[in-house]
Amino acid sequence: MSCAACALKLEHGLGGLAGVRSVSVNFATRLATLECGNEVTTDRIVEAVERLGYSAIIPRMGDARAAMVAARDAEGRDLLSRTIVGAILAVPVVVMAMTHGSVSWLHGAWADWTQALLGTAAMAVCGLPFMVRAWRQAKVGMTSMDTLVALGSGVAWLWSMLVLCVPALAELVRDAGAADAHGAPLQFEAAASIVVLVTLGKWLEWRATRSASHAIESLVDLAPPRAVVLRDGSECEVMASEVAVGDLVLVRPGSRVPVDGTVESGRSSVDESMLTGEPMPVDKAPGDRMLGGTVNGAGALRMVATQVGRATVLAQVVRAVEDAQGSKAPIARLADRVSSRFVPVVLAIAVITGVAWMLFGPDEDRFGRALVAVVSTLIIACPCAMGLATPAAIMAGTAAAARRGILVKGGAALEALARVTTVVLDKTGTITEGRPRVSGVTAFHGATEREVLSVAASIECSSEHPLARAIVAAADERGILPKPATEVVAHAGEGVEGVVSGQRVRVGTPAWIAAAAGLAVPAHDDEASTIAVVAVDGRVLGSIQLRDASRPSSRAAVASLRALGIDPVMLTGDGLAPARAIAAEVGIDRVIAGVLPHDKARSIIELQRGGERVAMVGDGINDAPALAQAEVGIAMGCGAAIALEAADLTLMRGDLAALPIAVRSARRTLRTITQNLWWAFGYNAVMIPLAAGALWPWTGWLLPPMLASAAMALSSVSVVLNSLRLLRQSD
Repeated sequence: MSCAACALKLEHGLGGLAGVRSVSVNFATRLATLECGNEVTTDRIVEAVERLGYSAIIPRMGDARAAMVAARDAEGRDLLSRTIVGAILAVPVVVMAMTHGSVSWLHGAWADWTQALLGTAAMAVCGLPFMVRAWRQAKVGMTSMDTLVALGSGVAWLWSMLVLCVPALAELVRDAGAADAHGAPLQFEAAASIVVLVTLGKWLEWRATRSASHAIESLVDLAPPRAVVLRDGSECEVMASEVAVGDLVLVRPGSRVPVDGTVESGRSSVDESMLTGEPMPVDKAPGDRMLGGTVNGAGALRMVATQVGRATVLAQVVRAVEDAQGSKAPIARLADRVSSRFVPVVLAIAVITGVAWMLFGPDEDRFGRALVAVVSTLIIACPCAMGLATPAAIMAGTAAAARRGILVKGGAALEALARVTTVVLDKTGTITEGRPRVSGVTAFHGATEREVLSVAASIECSSEHPLARAIVAAADERGILPKPATEVVAHAGEGVEGVVSGQRVRVGTPAWIAAAAGLAVPAHDDEASTIAVVAVDGRVLGSIQLRDASRPSSRAAVASLRALGIDPVMLTGDGLAPARAIAAEVGIDRVIAGVLPHDKARSIIELQRGGERVAMVGDGINDAPALAQAEVGIAMGCGAAIALEAADLTLMRGDLAALPIAVRSARRTLRTITQNLWWAFGYNAVMIPLAAGALWPWTGWLLPPMLASAAMALSSVSVVLNSLRLLRQSD
């Protein structure tokens, strides 16, 4: 890919294929992502890409990363070899041309023909790829950076060959006062230096963008190639790709975990920082989850494989980062629109520049100066920096976020997060640990606490709700066995009912029990707890108080959000009193309580109507409508597939400590994009008039094409290097 305009035109060209639903072309990664139907064949895609002047590599399923790395490395080797050979050929040409006849033995017919020979060879080595792509693009009505480089170097070379091969033309130019007296008016050094320096710039650009790509490769390398499994009672070493779900995997001390799984036996501490950003090792015991790519500590573990291959969290992280780096932020549309119109405008400016110099330039060497101004204008205006401004920053920003355990779905999510004014936080599992515990049991009408817990556990034992699990766990701790329950029906956000031992049992909120059973529920003075009322047939048997402690990191995270100018809001289905108690613990003033899951999105809409730009943080499952409604949906937890689908960002660490880091990272990325765009636009605004000769009337100075090509190459490299600062910045 050679410029943002071409990326845009490739999107239009590929998007015109029947059956293609969407196309995204990333200038920095050289990656085109297509969503299409079965009727679209790879041959049609390759044919369309080649018709637009480019080559296409469509990897086999599962080999995408290897194919991309191989293609990228081959491109780097090709650019470097062309740069070295081209420089060896071009340097003598530049030296001979720069003497301007002052060195006698570097002057004369032999020197002119030597320049022609070496300059033509340099054009063939470094200039031919630009010429071929420019010609292919011209045939389909496209213009790009290749067009400008091909025209700039090609005009200089063609003019020089005409003057050299037709001596009468050189005499005519000199007689007209349009050339100096130092031999034929040749520009071979301009043609050769342009293509060599632009190729050097492309190689430097390739090296810089490769640094951002290494972030993904370092994630891929986390997965060990081999694993030790127990099969038929004996240990055997197999390729990690051969581990199947259900296999018993042995994880020795100090080794990397090969796949995702659940600890069956053993205890150890595991370093998960490479995936979650959590700096401290996490203790693991039977029943705990293990993530592929993490590093085991001093203890030996035996685990049951639960996710393998592309289903592991590590594989999901790699795919998420790749998708994000291939996406575009809304701010990138500005650069795309400008770049798509930029090249025709530059061509027009170059023509006007040439005509102005021929009409109003000084009598001596008028044509030579016109040629220098035209070629310099064509070269210096290449919009590479403009095309790299956004994707380079997004590549670096998403890679930096991934290192901190923050998965970003795309550039649009980064930009939206940078502009957020309000963060809405779900209570259970987000602000709190998500593991409520029974803090008390109250029995009414002669019942006992054991009876209340027994009835409640019987109806709740089939539910996965955190409160239900807490009730069942409390019964189990007291040695209470649940009884069989039938006709169990869950009412989202309210409670559950069913039949136990022939009796209709309801367990739920006081308001729901009062409305559904028509019972008077005794008042409770425990405002900090969530109350589950237990009703059997026509009477209230008792109530269970449950509390969910806030996470240790929540208070500090809320304070950091406030310091960033973001207003935190708690949104929960719990009652107002317990919600306010937790909010007070972590420093949140605004609480929206008693909201049912399907009404959470409505609460987000109300905030948005008030002019607030909202990020919603939840578990990615129950909060899916609210996550989708918010400008940015943020999922907590360790990369469940549903969370990655529902949210724009996923905090892999599973607590709020990473949220302020994500906001700061997004703001830095947006600031870097803005800096890059200002640099790219400012560079062209200043350098195009300079190349056209704006300083000539006062200084008598023209920008040589060689310096123009060097400045153009350095502008692209500077944009990429500015973006790579994101990888080195700490929080």
